[in-house]
Amino acid sequence: MIFRNRQHAIEIPNQPLAAYVLEHASGRGDKSAILDGTSGHGLSYAQLAASVARVAKGFALRGLKKGDVVAIYSPNLPEYAPAFLGVATLGGICTTASPLYTSEELARQLRDAGARFLVTVPGFLDKAVEAAAQASVEEIFVFGECDGASPFQSLLDNDGDAPEVAIDLEDLVALPYSSGTTGVQKGVMLTHRNLVANLVQTEQALEGALDANDTVLGVLPFFHIYGLVVVMNLSLRVGASIVTMPRFDFAECLALMERRRVTVAYLVPPIVLGLSKHPRVEDHDFSSLRWILSGAAPLGKDVTEACVKRLDCALIQGYGLTETSPVSHCGEMRNGTMRAGSVGPCVPGTECKIVDVETGEELGPDERGEIWIRGPQVMKGYLGRPDATKQCIDEDGFFHSGDIGYTDEDGHFFIVDRLKELIKYKGMQVAPAELEAVLLTHPSVSDAAVIPKADEDAGEIPKAFVVLGDAIDPNEILEFVASRVAPHKKVRAIEVVDVIPKSPSGKILRRVLVERERAETSSVERPKSAEPAS
Repeated sequence: MIFRNRQHAIEIPNQPLAAYVLEHASGRGDKSAILDGTSGHGLSYAQLAASVARVAKGFALRGLKKGDVVAIYSPNLPEYAPAFLGVATLGGICTTASPLYTSEELARQLRDAGARFLVTVPGFLDKAVEAAAQASVEEIFVFGECDGASPFQSLLDNDGDAPEVAIDLEDLVALPYSSGTTGVQKGVMLTHRNLVANLVQTEQALEGALDANDTVLGVLPFFHIYGLVVVMNLSLRVGASIVTMPRFDFAECLALMERRRVTVAYLVPPIVLGLSKHPRVEDHDFSSLRWILSGAAPLGKDVTEACVKRLDCALIQGYGLTETSPVSHCGEMRNGTMRAGSVGPCVPGTECKIVDVETGEELGPDERGEIWIRGPQVMKGYLGRPDATKQCIDEDGFFHSGDIGYTDEDGHFFIVDRLKELIKYKGMQVAPAELEAVLLTHPSVSDAAVIPKADEDAGEIPKAFVVLGDAIDPNEILEFVASRVAPHKKVRAIEVVDVIPKSPSGKILRRVLVERERAETSSVERPKSAEPAS
């Protein structure tokens, strides 16, 4: 069974990405486009449009050609937008790198992407220089000034008369990196058509809920596809004002939302959890906040409802992947259609199937299987990895997401977990995210993660790692979960920790906990004969 949005058809403008995003920018004049919420430094729409043109010419003067790659290794700053869109204007490709990368990780991406230039900040320069030396980077630019690199401002010291470049919508414009379904980082080839289509799809799915009157919270990292497309480019396309933070801090974020009168917040589940539970929230006025969109990881129904009740605003979920540019599903905010815990129906122009992971059979409503996605937002493929591309995009054009989910009778999707992270307890599948959602409803649990733990009898059992807000016997938490789930889903081991490891986009890094668990198990089970001599 193929699921579609009730408004399935879309028209994709025949415009490259930067031209589409900035189509009305000059006419917005002094209106704030993007502002550093901490320092107050920012760009108006007129300044943004001029900066993009100057960045494009600046790179052209340095020999950047269509198809060349520029890496951006930076936290969220107002200059991120003209850097990205300036490269796009010239027909170049931006590969965005996590600010948390080590020099080795950055060097690996620079080499794989074939980056000619690198844009960073003074605080990251040492790692950037070390990484660039291991790749083919010709010049490093720094937002600001410091010794050892060219100032980003030098790219803007021109008249902005950038050369016109013939850009085909199938040309690449972005090269973010994703582990996909295999766990190995790969360059995701996204075209102008992919990103323009997804901006159209997302704007239609939001049905006018985002417009030029909005002030958007820009705390999600722009290097991540969610922050890059949905937060940065979509907000600039509709004329909203973005308020950024270079480094996320929960207390500072609360103060920023109040001070800047944020109306729309794109968030991830850990932040939504904080908004629903943290006592400091009560000290701030969020009356300006109209709605929240949570994405990047599943958000349980109970946390959703708790946040909505506390903040008195709408909250919807979206779903997608780097490989889908990213949005494939988006919750609806029309009265009577919002469904807590659901990521909504497919966005317009998208087709989806739920497929049995064992038989490949197409499933219907309320049946769990892998989500397959087809639409104009699906990537061109993985850079230099045709075999990996073929494994996840079939002959019919469906991208196999590696995520397990189901739909209700109305075609609203619910995400259960990642296929590769399902726990097999005596042959039965247990979704970690489902148990995490239950754990988070306990008043003493501030955060939680669930992983598989090897077990001789069951094969695997669910083990929980919890962060506690109050002192409590962990066995009480086990009993709490057991009373709310089927017997095979019970959490059978628990460990109290200080923090749950997460990626910058808010996804739980279960592999970190799995590796730690394996290491501890190995050290306990190692025979004496294998112990090193003292």
